[in-house]
Amino acid sequence: MKSIFFSLLFLFVPKICLSQVITANDDAVYLDSLFNMGTAENYKYIRVVIDYKIPNKEPYQVKDFYKSGKIAMAGATATRIGITKTGMFIYYYENGKRKSIVNYKLDKPYGNYYEFHENGNKKLEGEWSDDTKTILPNIKIKNYWNENTIQTIKDGDGFFEGFYTHGLEEFGKGKIKNNLKDSVWVGENKKLKFTYIENYKNGELISGVSIDSNKVEHKYTVSEIRPIPKKGMDDFNRHIARTFNMPKVEGLKGKIYVKFVVEIDGRISDVKVLRDIGYGTGNEAIRVLTNYGVWIPGVQRGIKVRTTFSLPITVQTTR
Repeated sequence: MKSIFFSLLFLFVPKICLSQVITANDDAVYLDSLFNMGTAENYKYIRVVIDYKIPNKEPYQVKDFYKSGKIAMAGATATRIGITKTGMFIYYYENGKRKSIVNYKLDKPYGNYYEFHENGNKKLEGEWSDDTKTILPNIKIKNYWNENTIQTIKDGDGFFEGFYTHGLEEFGKGKIKNNLKDSVWVGENKKLKFTYIENYKNGELISGVSIDSNKVEHKYTVSEIRPIPKKGMDDFNRHIARTFNMPKVEGLKGKIYVKFVVEIDGRISDVKVLRDIGYGTGNEAIRVLTNYGVWIPGVQRGIKVRTTFSLPITVQTTR
């Protein structure tokens, strides 16, 4: 990544005292509220990869900071380009208290998991386990304490009521039996403005009904479906490789980072270049993505939703 980015970082956020954190061998990028690549004008976090410029040091330590300069996350990435979470990650509230402790395996939550209330008190003890039937791993809830320090789930049995810190940030409440969701669960997504009622058996979603902001009901049996090109990701990748016009610059090599939205009708919109390598590569990336066909939109609890993607495009010209 370009060293000039460090100069931009300190130019736009002089009040953040990160000069003692970031060294000449590190890399820093802006992130928005959804942890997609952001800009100096629109960001919530700054991500620092320690010793990024030193190759073959995997795993690399990675840290996120709030705008205030307070630590937001600390962990490790198994890859140098992009973040592939591995091992233990600790997330923090801006007041410095721990928010959660998550273990990762191949970039997915795995194993023991802990959450804490903002005052530092225990909130949740659980365990993530992979399931090929679901997009995200399943969580087994072992113990849970509400904000009044009352334990409502003990040894995998009880009642949960609160916000999900890791994942969709939704409010939900329902019965936990043998560490898993059971019977009827109700919840609300305030950001997307819908409510839902779901039926579970041994942690498996049997059926659900959501009601959107227009009071329309949506029935579903899968809580989340990711967007995908109608012709598949292979076709999307081939389109980029086939139609991207490489600049006539010998030996040019690097990555362009772009962000775009898949609308609820499947169109690609709001394509933005977060970082390019010059020679018109950013504008070319916008042209290529804008000219691609429609996607099958993302779905949350039966409701089509706008979904943001961040995408690296590798550019390499012949010598």
